[in-house]
Amino acid sequence: MVLKIFFPQCCNRAESGLLVGRWISGHDSAVVLAVIHYPFIPAQVKQYIQQMQAQSGVDLSVLGSWSLPKDGQEGMESFLRDLSTIFPQERWLQIRRQFGKTGFSCEVLSRDQKKKKSEEDDGDAEQEDEEKVIFVHYEQRKVMLSQLHPVEAQESGDGSEPHSELRQVFGTVARSQPLFVLDRYDDGPLRSTHWQSEGREASIVVELLKQASVPLGLLLGRMLSVWTWICSARILSVFPLRFLSSKLSTCVQLSYRTERLQTLGAPQADAHMDFMRKANVLVSVLLDVSLGVLLMLWLYRDQHIAMLASNMVPAADSVAQQLEELLQWLMGAPAGLKMNRALDQVLGRFFLYHIHLWISYIHLMAPFIQGILWYGGLSACLGLTFALSLLSDMVALFTFHIYCFYVYGARYFCI
Repeated sequence: MVLKIFFPQCCNRAESGLLVGRWISGHDSAVVLAVIHYPFIPAQVKQYIQQMQAQSGVDLSVLGSWSLPKDGQEGMESFLRDLSTIFPQERWLQIRRQFGKTGFSCEVLSRDQKKKKSEEDDGDAEQEDEEKVIFVHYEQRKVMLSQLHPVEAQESGDGSEPHSELRQVFGTVARSQPLFVLDRYDDGPLRSTHWQSEGREASIVVELLKQASVPLGLLLGRMLSVWTWICSARILSVFPLRFLSSKLSTCVQLSYRTERLQTLGAPQADAHMDFMRKANVLVSVLLDVSLGVLLMLWLYRDQHIAMLASNMVPAADSVAQQLEELLQWLMGAPAGLKMNRALDQVLGRFFLYHIHLWISYIHLMAPFIQGILWYGGLSACLGLTFALSLLSDMVALFTFHIYCFYVYGARYFCI
């Protein structure tokens, strides 16, 4: 006789405790749903199983014990064996595993305490008079989520049973959802191992993302089409707007990103080169956005934005002071050279006045610098290149006086 045990992979390294599951009706098999860890109080375990039965409608019970011995737990197996008298069953499963071994060993104890041994090893032979045990390892998460899209049972006239063994296993796991609510963050007296024992938040987020993927894709496609229509509007072809869009790095980056999104949103191409091009564009966009998110996390952590804003004005004052000292030196006799003093004074005072205007502009903008950096840092979620483009435009605006010096100097020497 063969006993089939459906064992979840998430419990392969669980701590020693009790096996909670259900015997499959009409079949000589059992499905393990969770492992309740030691230490525990048997009365609390019975009360917990009764609550789960009432909530899920599944005939849950303690199938046996699970033993993964550790240092200082030499008598754990005998203790777990004695629990069969507290949780009476027709058959009591005592499954053991040792570190470093892939196989399980199982003892099936009947009510009259007659042992029937069976082992799942790589090459060990079983005796003919012993009850054989087959372990079927299943991934509990996939079995659970498979019920999100159930396949309707079709009536067949071949006389097959309507409730097969696998169907009962899938149904048992799906209906046992209240059992998977208990995780390691709960403060209750019991601890268990199952597919959500590490926390339910991640699973909830994954399922919400799956449910929202289709409407989110439609929304992004609609927003992309609206943005493309705005970019192609004739009002943006007017001279001032067209000139600014060609000079600002942010506008250039926006147009470049729009082209990439249009490439990704294009119909599926049959050519292999087009497919590889889409894949390269997708990888580059994801990498760009990932680096931008990392930059944004760094900016908004440990008051980095406030530190940058507070250091910007002193740095500008230091640069202005060095420029003024350089101009004062050039207005005199630099390196002993005899210069045109009248022209030196005119040009020197002219540039000193522009430095004064620039530093006054910086001090005027000082109260708003932190806010500009704070809101500008949010653009990093669009990608690292977008944030760098915005930074380039900000640096160009803050150093506009250098461009003025260049224009004045070029005009002077052209004369």
